[in-house]
Amino acid sequence: MERKNFYEQVYAVVRRIPRGKVTSYGRIAKMLGSPNAARAVGYALQALKDKKGSPAYDDIPWQRVVNSQGRISIVNREFGAQLQAELLREEGVIVSDDLRINLDLYLWVGLHWLEVDDILKDK
Repeated sequence: MERKNFYEQVYAVVRRIPRGKVTSYGRIAKMLGSPNAARAVGYALQALKDKKGSPAYDDIPWQRVVNSQGRISIVNREFGAQLQAELLREEGVIVSDDLRINLDLYLWVGLHWLEVDDILKDK
């Protein structure tokens, strides 16, 4: 069985983050068995701008991924920090003026290992 590429694995995890919850780049990397790949998770989400308008990628709630301190840290102009904050607020997440989210309230801890195993395998 062939493994999905890393970006596709990231997208599969992000699709499962519940509305009104957030997780970090590092938590996603760790779930996928690559604990030092937080930056690569960010690159995967940044690459979504090149897939904009593609039905296969329009359902990825990229706004639900923040840094490990619960802060919105993106700098991309198209997917800007203010847009991310606005989308999260629409989901009921309280985002402070300095773009922080209380992880004690809104953190999604992740998937069960069996769910991760399904993501890592190409079906």
